[in-house]
Amino acid sequence: MEAMRSSWTDDRLDDLNRRVDDGFAQVDRRFDRVEKKIEGGLKDVRAEIDQHSHQLETRFDKMQQTIMIVGGGLIGTFVVVGGGLIGTLIATQL
Repeated sequence: MEAMRSSWTDDRLDDLNRRVDDGFAQVDRRFDRVEKKIEGGLKDVRAEIDQHSHQLETRFDKMQQTIMIVGGGLIGTFVVVGGGLIGTLIATQL
């Protein structure tokens, strides 16, 4: 192991500065790679969300159509039953 020196020469400081700069350059490259991976993954997630959103819209549209048909049928049934009751009441009073 190298003995501790009590003084730093300009060459040693320059070497340390270069090594620190190289280390930060490596970290920057790693972050760039990670950012690219994240951006690619986010694009995939957005596309999948858009696809599922479209599927949900289609299901809600079908459900709304079903509710309108059932609701219309119930209203029609109430009108017919009400008319029948009114007709029965009128017929029994004649």
